[in-house]
Amino acid sequence: MAPRIAIAHDYITQRGGAERVVLSLAKAFPEAEIHTLFYEPEQTYPEFREMRIRTSGLNRIGAFRRDPRIALPLLASASSRMRIDADVVIASSSGWAHAYPTTGRKIVYCHSPARWLYLAEDYLGVAGRLDPKRLALSVLSPFLRRWDRTAAHQADSYLANSSVVKERIRNVYGFEAETLFPPFSPDVAEGPQERIDAQISGWADDPGYFLVVSRLQPYKHVDVVIEAFRSMPQNRLLVVGKGPERDRLQAMAPANVRLVEGLSDAQMRWAYARASALICASHEDFGLTPLEAGAHGVPTIALRAGGYLDTIEEGVNGIFFDEATPLCIRSAVQEAPMPEDREDVRAHVAAFGEDRFIAAIRGRVDDMLHETRRADSQ
Repeated sequence: MAPRIAIAHDYITQRGGAERVVLSLAKAFPEAEIHTLFYEPEQTYPEFREMRIRTSGLNRIGAFRRDPRIALPLLASASSRMRIDADVVIASSSGWAHAYPTTGRKIVYCHSPARWLYLAEDYLGVAGRLDPKRLALSVLSPFLRRWDRTAAHQADSYLANSSVVKERIRNVYGFEAETLFPPFSPDVAEGPQERIDAQISGWADDPGYFLVVSRLQPYKHVDVVIEAFRSMPQNRLLVVGKGPERDRLQAMAPANVRLVEGLSDAQMRWAYARASALICASHEDFGLTPLEAGAHGVPTIALRAGGYLDTIEEGVNGIFFDEATPLCIRSAVQEAPMPEDREDVRAHVAAFGEDRFIAAIRGRVDDMLHETRRADSQ
């Protein structure tokens, strides 16, 4: 009988790097069922519609599908009931999927230990003292930390998606994890392009604008980039993303800044291909968007921190600035020499290809199945 492989993920309710990892895992194991707390087809990649997805009972509540954060007090209990019957489960996790119980063995691919527990201020941003999320975390955090650490230690294998996350796993859980960089999907670069002028009235029809691709969360520092461009009216900035900061960012955006959301892959290819450079100002666990931009030969201007140190080689596919301030970003845009050879940029991206990731994760699953068969035969 063929081994039963399953894929687990926290929730499939948005378009982001973690969800692209799940799509790559599904390519590696096309027969695998995907288990997740919430699934909202309209908010994530259309490829998921063709897959077998099993959700928690909480998925029946539309408000939770639209914003899983409001279900926070219920998610530990719901995760503990997501029992998976499989020989090997590959859990793509930022805090919940690593806790799904299984009848077999479990490989955790960790995007980060839970931000709301260990980097709470990044998660909460400007939330006030009486904000419901802050109040809920203050009450639940002691229990959730114990629950989370117990779940982490029940995994048979733990993989970190970057050098930053490897260190964070060591500090939070007290064990070493192997690093496996997430895949860059060729879908971002290959295929047709679709104009997005319907959303921004042709504003980006002329190439040469700068680009931000980010969830609109406080710790992403998109507001800082917008402020930098307020003092550079001769340069244009296109921000692609959605999130709780959208209304505030829209209100503060000057005339040379536009915000759009909900773009298809074809529209994303169009946006990337016409940009002068991508700007990344947050402390990321892994720097995926520089790879997406680099697939189009577009270099990146990034904060010298976090996962960008894994994916950007200075002078080859990007440059760095040292602080997430409007002044540092403005200086980088106006004064720093940018890489000009677009073929060098593309060549750097190739080292992070999806084939490499799929081969590595299949090898890890094969090793685990071999260990299980050997143990059963003894």
